[in-house]
Amino acid sequence: MSDNSHKPLATVIMAAGKGTRMKSDLPKVLHTIGEIPLVTHVVRLAQEIGSQKIIVIVGYKHELVEQALVSESVEFALQVEQLGTGHAVAQAQKALTGFKGNVLVLSGDVPLLTANTLNQLIKTHLDTRAVATILTADMDDPTGYGRVIRNERGDLQYIVEHKDANPNEQQIKEINSGIYVFESETLFKFLPKLQNKNVQGEYYLPDVLPMILSVKGKVSLEKTINNVEILGVNTAEQLEELNKNVSNKHHI
Repeated sequence: MSDNSHKPLATVIMAAGKGTRMKSDLPKVLHTIGEIPLVTHVVRLAQEIGSQKIIVIVGYKHELVEQALVSESVEFALQVEQLGTGHAVAQAQKALTGFKGNVLVLSGDVPLLTANTLNQLIKTHLDTRAVATILTADMDDPTGYGRVIRNERGDLQYIVEHKDANPNEQQIKEINSGIYVFESETLFKFLPKLQNKNVQGEYYLPDVLPMILSVKGKVSLEKTINNVEILGVNTAEQLEELNKNVSNKHHI
């Protein structure tokens, strides 16, 4: 195990979006599963795995999200414009000034994730002495997800977002869950170098990964078999479906 094993862990939770497809004025992360807001599930999971700092990136109707988390020990960073995942995580830099450790990046709308899965992700990150580690999964229908492109050795080559993927890339079933662990100093060194030359015109967090590879940094992949855990909530129908699953959360 590398020296990382003694490094502190901070968690950044992306919770700034409106969630247009929810057809509701409520911020997406405040919709409830088992009567608890989605984002609260994620914050409590970050606490459970021993995060020393938890920074929630807020944006749309941020006062409501802050109010919902008033009794949790978290800090907030405001993403005024939603310019992509890379831009969101960059907002946490100020709160993490002087922090030397690993940064776990989670989405505020993935409520079924378990501590077991995250602990395994962090273990892989430590055991392989990685600069970054990504949680991936195979999906029968990977539509909408970024695809994980591996080289002939089975290591990461790059990640391509669904909208930017060519037909061959779209055939790939292994997807990026949007859950990562980064070595903090390297993460914040590369985030300002992101460019938004893509279909969405956004700053994508996965675009940091080829930069890490280009300086011979190690990027590890941890594929989970519990792909139901990484499902996010994008529509009212998905919310209803996850509410049916929630009683099974600890039996996955």
